[in-house]
Amino acid sequence: MRLLILFIFLTNNVFANDVSEIKNIVIHKDLKFYDNVIFLDKNDKKINIKEFNGNLLLLNFWATWCEPCKEEMPSLDRLQINENLSNLKVFAINISRENKKKVDNFFKDLNIKNFDPYFDGPTTLAKIFSLRGVPTSILLGKDGKEFARIIGSINFDDKKFINWLKTYN
Repeated sequence: MRLLILFIFLTNNVFANDVSEIKNIVIHKDLKFYDNVIFLDKNDKKINIKEFNGNLLLLNFWATWCEPCKEEMPSLDRLQINENLSNLKVFAINISRENKKKVDNFFKDLNIKNFDPYFDGPTTLAKIFSLRGVPTSILLGKDGKEFARIIGSINFDDKKFINWLKTYN
């Protein structure tokens, strides 16, 4: 009987963390490490992800002209303040070299207030991460290695996604 209860408990936890129904998530078996990932804040200060080792990072690549980016941005904003993901740091990185006023208006129109916009630096991250389009989100573990990516938009409020992400927090 104990064995049966243990089996049910373990399988329920496995299925609770299953994100296979979210079609846009690619989970890597072999983790990917990137050296020298640098982007800019709105004051053109260089941000290096190495400064955030020990945190779960979500690098979201987007553009103001991208309709799916616009749709997912509010749920991404809520993800940043999710109490179950206190170790998560979201970096929304604009990759289309849009002016800061346009980006600020985009954030204001969508009422984004839990993270700031960032900008792709001179060494384009789109190339470093082999992005095929926007939105794309790169998930980096506490060790700085990419363990998954989201190609296209998702609803960051999805409970299955949040429960799965908690296992990396």
